[in-house]
Amino acid sequence: MKKLLLVLLVFVIAIQAKSQLPNSIYSGKQGGLHVQGVVVDQVHGFVYFSFTDKLIKMDLSGKLIGSVTGFVGHLGDLDFAEDGKIYGSLEYKNDAIGKGIKKQLGGKAANEDGFYIAIFDASRIVRPDMNAEKEDLLRTVYIKEAVDDYMAKVKVGDKGVAHRFACSGIDGVAFAPEMGNPKSSKKYLYVAYGIYGDTTRNDNDYQVILKYDVADMGKYAQKLSQEQLHHSGPQKPLEKYFVKTGNSRYGVQNMAYDPTTGNLLLAVYRGSKSQFPNYDLFVVDGKKKPGSAWVPSNNQQLKVKTLALAELGKKDPKSGIRGYDFAYGATGLCPLGNDLFYISHNDKSADGQQQTTIYKYKWVGDGNKAFEMVK
Repeated sequence: MKKLLLVLLVFVIAIQAKSQLPNSIYSGKQGGLHVQGVVVDQVHGFVYFSFTDKLIKMDLSGKLIGSVTGFVGHLGDLDFAEDGKIYGSLEYKNDAIGKGIKKQLGGKAANEDGFYIAIFDASRIVRPDMNAEKEDLLRTVYIKEAVDDYMAKVKVGDKGVAHRFACSGIDGVAFAPEMGNPKSSKKYLYVAYGIYGDTTRNDNDYQVILKYDVADMGKYAQKLSQEQLHHSGPQKPLEKYFVKTGNSRYGVQNMAYDPTTGNLLLAVYRGSKSQFPNYDLFVVDGKKKPGSAWVPSNNQQLKVKTLALAELGKKDPKSGIRGYDFAYGATGLCPLGNDLFYISHNDKSADGQQQTTIYKYKWVGDGNKAFEMVK
């Protein structure tokens, strides 16, 4: 009986928190690196922002509660697990972006490429400038599949190129049920690749999404050491899915599961291949079971599992690809339930500092319009 009353109390608190969510929250000025993702704890009344090299914790009025700093890499998209921990993508790499981040931050990091899921115990973030390596609030899990694709050398025509599927790392993350079974209570972690926007390649026109069971991740999770990156993680994902969207610049920046529609939203930076519509937002049909297709890789056709785009938004007559033109979402796309989202409008202040305001939007999904702002 007591357990039932506790569950009901938590439910009531969550409903009250949802009804009290402000229409906008400002992050404050956060330095030279832009916002990558946002997630909201509706039960306890906190919002978390990843600003590339740090995680910021605020209350819903925008008051700073705490932060995790000291990253010499790229902290990306965020989502909450059912146990209340925050999962985010974390990259260490020596491409142009990685070298630029390291130069700007000036910290020490291993001269090695490594991609991780960062797992934060949000309850332990209690003051500003908590160190990512020294404080006991963060564990990391190595994503070997993405590293293997990033390090691979392949052929495109008669040209040797780096990075299988043009993998540039990982970024978008989301918890969602098994694709094709949105009513399932079990949630999996989906992790999307970054994809280089090379217009001369024919093997980078799909978004790549890995699927993991986080129940298995505890045995791999280790403390972060940026001078000596660990390799503790699953050998393979449960599944590896491909979504044909046409090429986009650096792949899925933010990924979000909408529990109302059962769909998976992919926010990207527009691609530049002229044969594709180059939308900003794509919607994966979460009710449709995965299919299969042949995709080009290393001058061969490779059979892969695919996810289908929903019959929503604009439809490009040449490619058949569907999506939306929507200027926001790539730097923060957080579902709130009941067709509501917080969406980041990132900006730079007059003194050159990065900042964002997240605004409450309602999903429309009709015709050419994805969202409308709540006022």
